[in-house]
Amino acid sequence: MRFAKFMLFIAAAPAVIAWTHLHAAQTTFPDKPIRLVIGSAPGSGPDIISRALADRLYGAWNQRVVVDSRPGVAGILSADLVLRAVPDGYTWMMLTSQLLVATSVYPNVKFSLAKDFASVSLLGTVPFVLVVNNELPAKSIRELIELAKKTSLSYGSAGTGASEHLSGDLFTRMTGTNMLHVPYKGVAEALSATMGKEVQLTYGVVPAVMGAVGSGRVRALGVTGLKRNALLPDVPSISEAVPGYQTLGWYSIVAPVGTPEAVLAKASAEIAKSVKDPQFGEQLKGLGLDLVGSTRAELDAFRRDQTKQISDIVKAAGVTAK
Repeated sequence: MRFAKFMLFIAAAPAVIAWTHLHAAQTTFPDKPIRLVIGSAPGSGPDIISRALADRLYGAWNQRVVVDSRPGVAGILSADLVLRAVPDGYTWMMLTSQLLVATSVYPNVKFSLAKDFASVSLLGTVPFVLVVNNELPAKSIRELIELAKKTSLSYGSAGTGASEHLSGDLFTRMTGTNMLHVPYKGVAEALSATMGKEVQLTYGVVPAVMGAVGSGRVRALGVTGLKRNALLPDVPSISEAVPGYQTLGWYSIVAPVGTPEAVLAKASAEIAKSVKDPQFGEQLKGLGLDLVGSTRAELDAFRRDQTKQISDIVKAAGVTAK
């Protein structure tokens, strides 16, 4: 009888140890600063969002979240860096739509976003805005489509394979138009080219074009999300004229696969709570974000949907970055 009890104890020991470790991780995390790596420059949208989130989490945990800016190759360098970290919950990465696009268009990427990074929480989404120069006679998306079918138009983007390029390519394919894509070295150059009438239109995330739209240097015809944006309430969704059309910029938090599940769960819950706090939204209202604060499962589903959509657009466009 004693032997049987002893063997039962031996058999149960691994489960007891695992539960103890999970419980300890959940109750003590975080007990030191966390590094949040972003693939964008200081002052960028991801940087602003990350620092606002870091402030909220410090108030909740009394531990610093240090924002580590590592720009390069549309975020690919930041992912390489995070994957070299110990998966203990103290290194996070901001996964953005930009990085997802980059892994779809750059050859020989040495990691898999789907297999190597665990979801934590989707922070928010932001649409792109289709803007045209003031000499273009089209005053609506429908008029732009009609004009594009009658004459040659060109659109600028932040570069071949950039989200703005894919937004334009999807628009031309869904509307049966044939606009010429002109790549520039960034959104600012594409916007300047539009204002300077080198091209007729371009796309940019809401904060990137708000100044030019507000000053009347370009006209906003539509946003790429399925609903209107709070900062541009009078600008319709492109989907109102082109059903099913949608592209988004977005920001999420992920961690290396292997990070303890209890830690991921605790981080996800606190991040979602922070994002849904009205003061967080007020702090970031100038970015035009639709804040989410998702669960891990919701981010998993969102990532799958976005990966399929981006992969399909890239394949149809035949885009490969060099």
